[in-house]
Amino acid sequence: MKLRAWTDGASRGNPGDAGIGVIVKDEAGVVVLEERRYLGKTTNNQAEYTALIVCLEAVIARKETLQCSDLAVFADSELMVKQLKGEYKVRDEGLKTHYAHARQLLSTAGFTFSITHVPRAQNKEADKLANEGIDFR
Repeated sequence: MKLRAWTDGASRGNPGDAGIGVIVKDEAGVVVLEERRYLGKTTNNQAEYTALIVCLEAVIARKETLQCSDLAVFADSELMVKQLKGEYKVRDEGLKTHYAHARQLLSTAGFTFSITHVPRAQNKEADKLANEGIDFR
């Protein structure tokens, strides 16, 4: 089954109070997974990577139940998307660990993966969850 996911990380201040939002839908558009979480103080880019990692870990943990063969992720972080596609180098030391963790998860995921940059307007659900994660700390 092909799943679609939207991920977002938010930081109020950079660094500042941060949160993540993840929403995963099946082929029929039914929400099969939703996550919001407060991260503490971190940067927006670290929050973006954390949202992706939480998404990957959750889908991998439920891969059999979700019958996931393909995961398409949509994120509004151009930096993260281009780094994962190899278009940008990961220069920031703080992001290198997150990048390596995401790559390691993908290497053992057992499903096809794609990631696409979308405008913030197309990522409203994940953005709302990320901000709720901060608000509900």
